[in-house]
Amino acid sequence: MPTRHRDVLNATAEGRLTITKHPHGCLMMFPRNEWEIFAPSIAVMPVNAQWWKRVLLGSAMDVEMDGTGRVLVAPELRSWAGISREVLLLGMGKHFELWDKATYDAKEAEAMQGEVPDVLKDFSF
Repeated sequence: MPTRHRDVLNATAEGRLTITKHPHGCLMMFPRNEWEIFAPSIAVMPVNAQWWKRVLLGSAMDVEMDGTGRVLVAPELRSWAGISREVLLLGMGKHFELWDKATYDAKEAEAMQGEVPDVLKDFSF
């Protein structure tokens, strides 16, 4: 975990995280306090979303950063996300995404070649 995030995570979540699968093929890493806010919204998903409820809640694993800010990601989660060697950590507001770098690069290139989503057409940068 980069130092700038590690210090905040230690101060706000005591270095405790919850990692789960993301529908786009990466892993989501939540500070534990944010996971405790997010998880109930998954638990009340309707019946037609039960498989996603199983995926998101059933694969969630609690972890703690060690003294140097490292996080041990379970082998089954690494395998599911295709994480091998190089990873990319993205801050996404209240959680992080952990990607296999090659997978992320390919998906980003594909997205950049596609049509700009309507929601961004009137967005001011």
